Amino acid sequence: MSDFATLREVMVDTQIRPSDVTKFPVLDAMLKIPRELFVPRDKREVAYIGESVPLGNGRVVMDPRTLAKLLDALDVTQDELVLDIGSGLGYSSAILSRLAEAVVALEDDATRVGESEEAFQEMGLDNVCVLEGVLQEGAAQHGPYDVILIQGAVEVIPQPIVDQLKDGGRIGVIFANGMHGDARIGYKLDGRLTWRFAFNAVLPLLEGFRKAKEFIF
Repeated sequence: MSDFATLREVMVDTQIRPSDVTKFPVLDAMLKIPRELFVPRDKREVAYIGESVPLGNGRVVMDPRTLAKLLDALDVTQDELVLDIGSGLGYSSAILSRLAEAVVALEDDATRVGESEEAFQEMGLDNVCVLEGVLQEGAAQHGPYDVILIQGAVEVIPQPIVDQLKDGGRIGVIFANGMHGDARIGYKLDGRLTWRFAFNAVLPLLEGFRKAKEFIF
């Protein structure tokens, strides 16, 4: 059996701190939340290797470095409501639960929803609500949100998601650009998003977040 607590400390010391993640709440959450509970059971031994963990069908548990850097840039505070789109087995939502007042975890796979709910109960996390739904539609019934995080790369952000972000709120996204990608933080002002580059990152492209193909006649 692996010593997961030690592996967690090594993850923070070797993957996250050297990546200019400086906010104590993010570092503390990464130390406290057991990542091994939020990856597929047959992949728990590789939960801390510093790479995204496959969930199947092109979905992944975001690698710790990318998640930590996005959260550091988003600067979530304890009076904020967060929407976590594509929450998978719930790791990002569990981390966010220690940063925010409440988290809505949106996932489109019923099995993942059930498994993440079990993990949240095991951890005693009572400020996370897990919903099954279409990712690109968001979760308007619980919004608007102070912060939105998308777990996967996008080419476009569907308008319903933009509409669910409060004016003055932030959204953390990785935009796909061919074989490359970049993480950006979007700030909503007067109904429009203004983007700031954060860092380079690559994740699988989420279905439903692709640009519509242009047809030339």
